[in-house]
Amino acid sequence: MPTSRSVVIGVDSSTQSTKAAAVDADTGELLALGRAPHTVTGSAGARESDPEEWWTALGAAVRAAVRDAGVPAASVTGIAVAGQQHGLVTLGADGRPLRPALLWNDTRSAPQAAALAARLGGPRSWLERTGSVPVASMTAAKWQWLRENEPAHTEAAHAVRLPHDHLTERLSGAAVTDPGDASGTCWYGTATGTYDKDVLDLLGLDPALLPAVAATGATRVGTLTPAAAEALGLPRTVAVAAGTGDNMAAAVGLGLGGGGLLDHPVVSLGTSGTVFAATRARPADPGLAGFAATDGTYLPLGCTLNCTLAVDRFATLLGVDREEAAPGGGVVVLPYLDGERTPDLPHAAGLVTGLRHDTEPRAILGAAYEGAAFTLLRALDELLAACGLDPAATAVRDRPLRLVGGGARGRAWIETVRRLSGRPLVVPAAGELVALGAAALAAGAATGADPVALATTWGTGAGTLLPPVPRDEETWNRVATVLTAASPALLR
Repeated sequence: MPTSRSVVIGVDSSTQSTKAAAVDADTGELLALGRAPHTVTGSAGARESDPEEWWTALGAAVRAAVRDAGVPAASVTGIAVAGQQHGLVTLGADGRPLRPALLWNDTRSAPQAAALAARLGGPRSWLERTGSVPVASMTAAKWQWLRENEPAHTEAAHAVRLPHDHLTERLSGAAVTDPGDASGTCWYGTATGTYDKDVLDLLGLDPALLPAVAATGATRVGTLTPAAAEALGLPRTVAVAAGTGDNMAAAVGLGLGGGGLLDHPVVSLGTSGTVFAATRARPADPGLAGFAATDGTYLPLGCTLNCTLAVDRFATLLGVDREEAAPGGGVVVLPYLDGERTPDLPHAAGLVTGLRHDTEPRAILGAAYEGAAFTLLRALDELLAACGLDPAATAVRDRPLRLVGGGARGRAWIETVRRLSGRPLVVPAAGELVALGAAALAAGAATGADPVALATTWGTGAGTLLPPVPRDEETWNRVATVLTAASPALLR
């Protein structure tokens, strides 16, 4: 293997683990993937992790990726971190965490989020300022929870960081974030591109504690510090990118943004479901997280709580393999087992209706798929409309849905989404889009290239194109009717 090959490292630091992708900077070929686990602790709504463990995992994953790629350390030219969004990291005077980080899925801050949302002019004002209304996942709510419950920690804080910010600072020594991840805090103004002074005053948060906001996630913020170079086994000359949040990096990996595809929707099928698109519009809709993308565009995102895990639960209850689903026929299932976020039904439970003596378990399972897919696809229509697009227009409907996440590997999920959307689908071949997107950011930091355009050239978002099938209007309308009728009495 030629030693002249240029390699970049894309790091996906998620809730459960760190993945480090060693990628050929010229071709986008994934040479190797290193992994190391994280520990999540907490109960009764608490979800916390030790940021020091993230740093240890990052070093182990990077070393494993470089080793398994079979390339010399000297061939690595750039690194970027994409991290789980919204987490709150508080640092002391020594730059080390004062306490475990509060993670995105820590729900203890729900009361603080509701109280914040009512301030500063209410939800509409928050949308205009930050693009999102505070909810428990947002960093502002977590900081307020910490102020009220552990004031000694907020008073001792010398720095406040997001997970990816903290790791980037450990790599480079630079206190920096990017517009994408910053837009998930609810204290960053997506309209102004700066921190919102009124929000910071409301939170009692000194702006001096926050990192600078780089122009993009591919901005070169420095090179590896001596300590980082030793920990990773890499030369000090490796360029460090500002990095971004995991959703923003996935968009880069798919080639979404100013240098690639705009207004092309993505459906992500995981434990929760998400829909998003890179756009030049800045929607302000209370049902959306009005994120910024990492390249100067926007990345509005809708989220449903019940997706693959909820459907798998129905498969377990019915004793049916998840791939044995059949169309629901007259059965409707609203699989809102954990409440629901979109639509806003936080206290909902699952609902099954339309059962007959001859109803088969496979049909009930199929109806669970349909209910989950309907909920997600309706959120997608709302997202497109908020971006100024008509979801029913031919030009919009002809744009393929990019189907990603664990569910995108399942036949039943794919066929249900095809049938209820009536759209063409692209199922990308790459399975590590967050890490690949981060690698494109690293290459941008090393070379100055546009990371979205680079990922497009690499083809990391390419995959199987499935033609559209006629939309199943009967099932769509049946689920919509049940949801409308049930919401007032049964789901709230």
